Amino acid sequence: MSLDIRKVTARIGAEVTGVDLTKPLEEKTVTAIREALNVHKALVFDAAGLDDEGQQAFARHFGELTTAHPTVPAVEGAPNVLPVDSEAGRANHWHTDVTFVLNPPQASTLRSITVPPYGGETLIANAAAAYRDLPEPLRKLADTLWAEHTNDYDYAVPEEDVDEDRAAQRAQFTSITYRTAHPVVRVHPLTGERGLFIGGFAQRIVGLSVGESRRILDLLQAYVTRPENVLRHRWSPQQLVLFDNRITQHYAIDNYDGLPRRLHRVTVAGDVPVGIGGEESRSIEGDAAHYTAVAG
Repeated sequence: MSLDIRKVTARIGAEVTGVDLTKPLEEKTVTAIREALNVHKALVFDAAGLDDEGQQAFARHFGELTTAHPTVPAVEGAPNVLPVDSEAGRANHWHTDVTFVLNPPQASTLRSITVPPYGGETLIANAAAAYRDLPEPLRKLADTLWAEHTNDYDYAVPEEDVDEDRAAQRAQFTSITYRTAHPVVRVHPLTGERGLFIGGFAQRIVGLSVGESRRILDLLQAYVTRPENVLRHRWSPQQLVLFDNRITQHYAIDNYDGLPRRLHRVTVAGDVPVGIGGEESRSIEGDAAHYTAVAG
């Protein structure tokens, strides 16, 4: 089989055909997929017939797997698979997966299990294109900044929306507090591209007040989420999306009237982020050794 890779938008996303994800992949196929991921940041595959075991096998082609999540339970019997279920909360905010730990995943795979008849799209944004879009004065500022990422912060959810179940979910998510300082501009270890490494877990610029931090982060975030930089993926049943977690952000749109929506996520362990001066991220609080090894 020969891969066919077709761009979905100018700046991010490609559809990959000509590969059967239910079977072991040849090394040359894995290399071609990795190269496509480096270029397009997010890849869409037909995943007909793929189950949890097959999704994990596919993800392992790109490195060692993390466990499902540092604090959230895995699918029963599958410690590397996280259920992304609308009934257990909705990730309708821009973020990069698990950036509150020292070495966030390098790549994430999402596989559709149950999709609503309308809505429920996943937005994925190209953080390298966002960096390139910055005017030079902003780019020079961003190059110097570090941000503290944490899983324990005020989600600004109205009190009337926090029922007993949501309170329990939040308590689970924050059962271990993590805080990590990452460079605001991260250098991709494979491509050398620079990308804005921020998103929802980035809560404060090191050395600035919360108010000052929020204004700067909002300004930079606006470049990430410019429509030109965003892929809007409408899920079909039995699809898999692979995206580069080191240089993208994503957002699950809550626009499906509370209908069932379930995806399964498997992530590949990543390296410690590095800024443009070569300095590595540093952990401030929280041990994630049970979740991920540091990829070499």
